[in-house]
Amino acid sequence: FNRLTTLDFMLKKQNIILTGASGVGKSYLAQALGYQACLMQHKVLYFNTANLFNLLKSSKIDGTYQREIKKVLKCDLLILDDFGLQPFDNLIREVLFDIVDQRYNQASIILSSQIPVSAWYPLIGENTIADAVLDRIVNSSHRIDLNGESMRKTNF
Repeated sequence: FNRLTTLDFMLKKQNIILTGASGVGKSYLAQALGYQACLMQHKVLYFNTANLFNLLKSSKIDGTYQREIKKVLKCDLLILDDFGLQPFDNLIREVLFDIVDQRYNQASIILSSQIPVSAWYPLIGENTIADAVLDRIVNSSHRIDLNGESMRKTNF
């Protein structure tokens, strides 16, 4: 993780995938890397993945999709927290592919998820899109699987 704080992965247009159970620190680490990127003058966007997809789905309906997706695409680092907690419908799959395809070899993404990468294929669904998305994300990623108890637990 210390090596990742140099942000060399961003220069190489690589991604980071953080997986593990709820409360082990995935969001914390993603936000720490985002904060480091901000300190180094990079443009960073952080989203709960479900919220971003809902925003982009709504923008397709009201005609503002191109404007909203441009914001997502022009940042140097995109952080998608809680990836995969919302079911993927056809529109979400299309939006996910737009983001991943246009950022591929252009800018980095950090994904945090409680769901192991091995379960992402059926989670995304639609074999062709899932294959295209995972090929672009997984093969250019640093993968960190976090273990341990929830940091939210308190001992009384």
